[in-house]
Formats: sequence, C-alpha cells, structure tokens
Amino acid sequence: MLKRSLAVTAVAASALLLVPAAAANAAPAQQLKLRGGLTLYVPIKWKVYGGGTDYVHVVTGKCAHPGGGFFTPDCKGFWIFGPKAIKSGAEGFGPYNAQRGGYYPASDVQRCPADGRLLRGERIGRHVKGLRQVGPGHEAHYHEFTTRCRTHSGKSTRTRFTTREWYLPATKVLVVDEWKTPGLTDTLRNADWR
Repeated sequence: MLKRSLAVTAVAASALLLVPAAAANAAPAQQLKLRGGLTLYVPIKWKVYGGGTDYVHVVTGKCAHPGGGFFTPDCKGFWIFGPKAIKSGAEGFGPYNAQRGGYYPASDVQRCPADGRLLRGERIGRHVKGLRQVGPGHEAHYHEFTTRCRTHSGKSTRTRFTTREWYLPATKVLVVDEWKTPGLTDTLRNADWR
C-alpha cells in the first residue's frame, strides 16, 4: 500500500512539474489569414507587416527597418509571398522554381541578412529538400540550405545563414525564412485551412 501511495505521489508531483513548462510554451497567439484559407497562429510578440497576401513580413525579433523589402539585412523574421512575388522569384526574370528552391527576386548580389556590411555568397553544404506538412492534409515543397557571406571584394567569410522555404503550389503560398526562426516549423505544421 505504501509503495502504491508513493508511486501515485511521484506521478502527481511529476505532473505538477510539467504544467508550468507546458504553460510557458503556450503563448497567446494571433491569427494570420492567408491565401486559400490558410490560417497561421503566430505569437502575439511577432509583428506582421504588409498588406494583402503577396508580400507579408513577420518580424520575430530585432529589426531596425521592419517595413523594408525582402533583402533588408539585420531584421529577424520571415516572409510569406503570394503569386505576384512568386512570379519574379528566379532572379527577377522568372517564377520561383519549387524543384530547385532558392527564392531570389533580384539579378544582382544583395546584402547578407546576418550582416549588412557583407554580401550574399555561394551555397555551401547539403541541400535538404522534400515535403513538409502545413496544416492538416497539405504538404509543401521544402528546401533548406546554407549560404556563406562574402566581402565586397569577393573574399569568403565565416558569416553564414540558413534559408528554409515552404512552397504550397495549389494555393501559391511561399514562406521564406533566413533566420531559422524558432517555432516557425510548428506554426506551419499546426496551421488551419478554413
């Protein structure tokens, strides 16, 4: 009887320890409604900029110019693009390529997102690609790769950033994250389609 009581007490005590941790992770959320009924639930502390569904910027941390364009450096967050932006996603000349990945709506070399004094360089390492869930019953083409930044004279640096992309071809929604935003994968996985 004493063993059973100790076991019940231990289970109850461990449950009590789990409650604060679970509550800490369940932050208040705001709805972000996008194309085709896609609804994301993003933390209230994330700030949403942009109108419509073609150019939405979600700032998740420090950012000097949150209203700046896609290539604005030193601005933690991610972008959600619609058909208009996707049309010029291959260096400004053609549409984003879901098989290859690499949203880049400019033909010239842009600044490094992690350090605006540097330029974007070449991709390095492994290119991860496949399908990822975005809400129930929907899969996105997924790409993840790392880019090394370089100086204006072309010298490689140790500064790097990792790009993650989720593309939903049926609804023409592309999510581009160059900061490995914590919580974004779960936000997309737990999305609704209404």
